[in-house]
Formats: sequence, C-alpha cells, structure tokens
Amino acid sequence: MNQRTLLITLTGPDRPGVTSRLFSVLAGFPVVVADVEQVVIRGRLTLGVLVAYAGGPPTGTGGTIGGLWTAVEQVAADLDMDLEIATGTTSKEKRRRGRLHVTVLGAPLLPAAMAGISGRIAASGANIDRIERLSSYPVTCIELAVSGADPQALRAELAAEAAAQQVDVAVQRSGLHRRAKRLIVMDVDSTLIQNEVIELLAKHAGCLDEVARVTDEAMRGELDFAESLVRRVALLEGLSEEVFEKVVKEVVLTPGARTLVRTLKRLDYRFAIVSGGFTQITDSLVADLGIDYSAANTLEVLDGRLTGRVVGEIVDRPGKARALERFAAEAGIPLSQTVAIGDGANDLDMFAAAGLGIAFNAKPIVRQAADTAVNVPYLDSILYLLGISRDEVEAADAEDGMPPALT
Repeated sequence: MNQRTLLITLTGPDRPGVTSRLFSVLAGFPVVVADVEQVVIRGRLTLGVLVAYAGGPPTGTGGTIGGLWTAVEQVAADLDMDLEIATGTTSKEKRRRGRLHVTVLGAPLLPAAMAGISGRIAASGANIDRIERLSSYPVTCIELAVSGADPQALRAELAAEAAAQQVDVAVQRSGLHRRAKRLIVMDVDSTLIQNEVIELLAKHAGCLDEVARVTDEAMRGELDFAESLVRRVALLEGLSEEVFEKVVKEVVLTPGARTLVRTLKRLDYRFAIVSGGFTQITDSLVADLGIDYSAANTLEVLDGRLTGRVVGEIVDRPGKARALERFAAEAGIPLSQTVAIGDGANDLDMFAAAGLGIAFNAKPIVRQAADTAVNVPYLDSILYLLGISRDEVEAADAEDGMPPALT
C-alpha cells in the first residue's frame, strides 16, 4: 500500500538538541518515521527525516498537515536553520541487489578522483546510497555504500579508475560478515616491518649485494622462493648467533603497525604472522605486539654459529597458505573470514586461500592478483577496509589513556 510522505531536511550549524527538538514536534502528529539520516561536516549539520502517513493528511496539535508544516518551520526559525519540506508517496522498497562497500584511499584525495570513481559507479547502473568519511589523516578515506552493482564487474571498473587517479579503491560485499570476528594473517618483511631480515643478516655477514639480488628475483616471482632461501641462507654460514640480538634492534616496524594490531586485538580479532624469514627474529615481534599465531623458518645453529641451513620444513609460498588454514582452524574462524596481507609473490597462495587478499605496497604481479591494494605507507590504513574509522581508533586509545597516534 502506498503511503503519503513528507521529507523534512534541516541544514545549519550543529548544536546539541536539534534532533530531539524536531522529533518532539513530530510526536504531536500521527506520523511514523520511515527513514532518518544525519551528517555533520565541519560543524554544519544536515538532518533528513522521512515521515509517512496513510490516508488523508495528518492531524495533530496543529489540526492538519499545515499545522505540522508550521510547527517544523518554527523549529527551523528557533534554531536558525534552513528548512526544506518535500511531499511524495512511498511503497515498500524492494531490496536492491549487490549491496557493496566501496572504500577510497588517497593522500591527497582530489575531487577528480571522486568524480572518476562516482562516474564509474553510475555508469555501471549502480547507486550510491550513503557516503561517510572514515579518516582525514594521515590519508583521507571515504566509504561509499553502493547498491545495484555486480561486485566483480565493479571491482574491475574501479581498479582501472584507481590506477588512473592514483588512489586505492576496495570493493567488498556488505553484510554481517564485515562485523564478524576475523583472522588477520600478515607477511612480515616489507609488510609488518620495513626491513628484509635476511638482508640485515647478510649485512653483518658481508654478502648484502648478492642476497639482495636473489631476494628481488624471488619477490618478483622470477625465482622459486624455497630455492632462493636455500641459496641466501648458505651465504650466512659461519655467522655468530649473537647477530640475532643485533638484528632485532635494527628491525623497524612499518608506520601504523602498532595501531593496527592494538585496534584489532581490542575488537577480538585474531592476528597472525607468516614469514619466509626466521623465528629467531619473528619471536620477538610476537612477544612485543601480542600476536596470536606465527610461522617462520628457523636457522640452524651449531656451536654458536649459523650452519647455512634451515631446520625443518621451509615456509614458502604454499607453506604460507597452509599456515593460514591452520591458524583459521585453531581459531575456529572460517576461511571466508580471513584477511591475508602481503607484498611479494610468495604471498599469492595465501591470498587465494583467504576471504580477502590485500596487497600492501606490493609488486605489480601481487597487486593484480589481490582483491585490493593499499599503496600508502601506513599499515593502519587497512583498518578502514574493515569499516573501522580513525575516530573510533582514537576514542579507544583515549579510553585507555594513550596519546593520539600520528599513524
């Protein structure tokens, strides 16, 4: 059954009590609330309320629809706000297919980028239902709720536009799963940390150039990782085990790493690391950050010196995927609720196994294979892809008595 409606929009300076005042007036009339939306930008409020009524015009303290109109006009005048009222009809809305979240990251985010993204969405026949800012620094992040789109087709369209506009865009399905507990599984070297641990070790062994060359070949997918690891570790033979303590001190976390892990742990997410590096280093990261699960290679040490060999099964490209699956089983989390984050070719099997694969400042072959890519240098930007805003992060830090983080 169609119902008659009034769309009431108040715009003006934000202050306490605006919403309460409007609804108190509406309470005097036999109308029902059909929809409400409110946004505040730079201290300026826009409040939209859609009310519906069946049959003839509503009566109340003012007697007619004119009375409601007059009462709302008085609210606007008292609050020094602009008012717009539109009449119409509505019927029960059919649920639009393909409800998605489109997340746009830019540093800076220019109008041309938003024009290009929104234009592609419109050209696909989809509709933007809501827009929300998740962060204004150190990157700007805007999230769009979109309906009526095929996710795969829209993801391809927006990936092309993102490349042209030099921004990052993620397309994910809406639904309860976005708020469900997840398992985050992250690569270590050049992802959680800014270093390549084997290169730090190689520097102490005097073979940095040769190790770096082999590392680059492996990360580009030009060389099997297991083979490259064996070749690089062999060059470390004879190095004193005292080097581990030195390298731990040289490791530098990626900006935003602590914020990312701390925030996800607050939300009861499980956090894991998988590394082609070495337990002698990753164990310190586990203890420092409170990481739940970890998998890495172990360098063999005899009589206080590295033998140039790895102990046990090598954690390579398929090994990372197996570790993700094992961690998910231990945590009781379905694979569809796992998120894999990495930068190299040896992360690709892990991406394929996870519900969401995120390439972080990755090589081209990795960006193409991932569900989405983040190319800003702040690891906590990944929080925005999970629907977590900067304001929510800072509010939680403040409750714990922590100073605001720069990233």
